[in-house]
Order: sequence, then C-alpha cells, then structure tokens
Amino acid sequence: VLKRGDTSQPLFCRSRTPRASAKSRAHVRVHAGCVRAAMGRATKAAADVVPTYDRNFIMSQDAEPHASRKVEILKAHPEIKQLMGFEWRTKYMVAATVALQVGMAWATLNWSWMPYLVAIYVVGATANHSLFLAIHELSHNLGARTQSQNKLIAMVANFPICIAYSITFKPYHMDHHRYQGDNDLDTDIPTLWEGKLITTTATGYVDHCLRKALFMFCQIFAYALRPCLTKPEVVPFGCWLALNWAMVLTFDAAMVMWLGPKVLLYFLLSTFFAGSIHPTAGHFLAEHYVMEGTTETYSYYGPLNRLAYNVGYHNEHHDFPNIPWSNLPKVRQIAPEFYNDLPQCKSWTGIIFRYIFDDSISPFSRVKRAGKKA
Repeated sequence: VLKRGDTSQPLFCRSRTPRASAKSRAHVRVHAGCVRAAMGRATKAAADVVPTYDRNFIMSQDAEPHASRKVEILKAHPEIKQLMGFEWRTKYMVAATVALQVGMAWATLNWSWMPYLVAIYVVGATANHSLFLAIHELSHNLGARTQSQNKLIAMVANFPICIAYSITFKPYHMDHHRYQGDNDLDTDIPTLWEGKLITTTATGYVDHCLRKALFMFCQIFAYALRPCLTKPEVVPFGCWLALNWAMVLTFDAAMVMWLGPKVLLYFLLSTFFAGSIHPTAGHFLAEHYVMEGTTETYSYYGPLNRLAYNVGYHNEHHDFPNIPWSNLPKVRQIAPEFYNDLPQCKSWTGIIFRYIFDDSISPFSRVKRAGKKA
C-alpha cells in the first residue's frame, strides 16, 4: 500500500499546495513528456500516477521489495549462490585509477583554465566517481577476502578524493540496505528540509527547476553531509577512522610537497564535479527516485556501468549485495524473468535533465516507511 503523506487519505485525493490551472498543468506535462523521451521512456511516469503538485514523500506500509525477491530467486535459481564472493581485480582497478589521477594532476599543472577544467570534468570527475563506487563495492567486502583488506583498499581509493570518508561511508550504507526507505535509518533519502527548500517553497515551475538544478550542481554536499548531520551517532569513531584520515592527509601532504598546492585543486574539483551535474552522477537519482508508478529501485544497463563497477545493476545489487560487480550482469542473465519486466532507467544523463525539468519529480519522489529506530 503506497500513499502520499497522510495515510488517512487516499493517494489521489491529497494535495498540500493549491492546484495549478489546467493550462499550467498542461504546460508542465508537455515538459515532462519531453524529458521522459530524453530519458528513453514513453510509458507512464510519476506525473501520470500521482498529482503533479503533491509535495509529500510516498509512504509505504509494505516491506522493502528486495529481501522477498531474493528468496524467490534463490528458490528458482539456487546456482546464483555460486556468484557470491569477492572480485580480485578490484584492487588493481583502484590502483590504476589512483595512478591515472596522480598523472593527470601532474600533467595539468601548467594548463590554462579552460582545458584544465575540461580535463577535470571529463577525466578527473569520471575517475573520482569511479573511485566513489569502488569504495561502495569495498564497503560490501567484495574486493578482498577479509574485512580489513577491504578497508585498506578503500582507503587507497580514497586518496584522490582528498577528504577521508571510506570508513564513515560503510555503516550508513549498510543501514540503507538493511532499512531501505526507513524514515529514521535510511539517510539516502532527502530530508524534509531539503524538500521544503527545493520544492514546497518554490514559487512556480521555473523557480522549481532552478532550485533543482542548483541542488544537482551541489548535490555532493548533501550526499556527504546529510548522513553525518542527521545521524551523527553512526559515525564509526575509532582506530580505523583515525587511520583513514591519517592516510588521506599524508597523501595530500605528499602531493603538495611534490607538485605544489595546485594539485589539491585538481583533486577537489574532480570530487566536486564527480557529484555534480555529471553523467556518472545520474546514478544517485536513477537508483531510488520514483520515476514510474511507485517502483522504488531501478536498474540501468547502459555503457556507463563499465566506469562504475556495474552499480547500474541496482535491483540486482540490492537483491544480492554479496555478489561482486563483475557477476551482477550474470544475475540478470540467470533470472531474467525477475528483472526484465521491471521499470528501468535508460540514461543517467537523461534522468538528470528529467529531474530538473519534470515538475512531478522532486526530493519528495522517494518511498519512505515508518521508522524502526535502531
């Protein structure tokens, strides 16, 4: 059962803000249709299922869908268990990407600003986003045999990102998997204040689009700060966190001593654009923003997965978080009847533009459940 906001009233009867005129609604739906086409979809979207001007999270009384689907898949295809384990190539891919970033930071030291920024956006941001997703993979202990080895590899991946976060990321991400949509425990969901700032207080379609565009441009800050600000008690203070900071700061200092302070600008701008309006950053939206009906997890099967440790196979990943990136496509190949008919994201770039220009999509376009309170 999925409803918007107050569960005492039916989904289609509720709207917190005044309804716009028929002409205005038609104008918005024309834009929505255009961006849906850009995303590669022509079927019903959120705007067709929920009121365009409704500004509430989608509240669910059902359990998240992945645990039950995993049981069904394993019953039908027990051979999927053979895909579980770790991927030995991950550590070498991390090392190569870190080396690429160090090489680019050195090579671009004396470049003029325009080619320098282009290099950062095209190469630096793509590489650092790949390292984000390597750390994601390693948080599931899928890059080496032991938990300690995975943590150490993740710290190496953390080097060009310039700010230590690999140890802090893990407990928040594990809660996202265990308690997907939980009002109290899943910090992947935008806060009510984000929704109010971006959507509820918007004065019209253009204002709403501009606010969403600004959010997308700066979303790395929300993604990084929201967990620590909303649930600071989850921060894993201890020796591993201290080691994470010590290693990253040592790397930063060594790079400055070798190449000068401008090298940090390359790394920091790469990190910023990696989480900004960048094709690979589309996965932040593509994974769980409700784009069709009330579906809360979407997979993307496009070519950018090659740069992103197959994180686009997101339904498969949530169903089987102990299967490494290299085997996620095999899950779909073995059990296509469970995945091929699910709504999919056709384009990470397209979904960014759809988020900005489709008035029915906002920070409220997420499924939430009553909090369990750890």
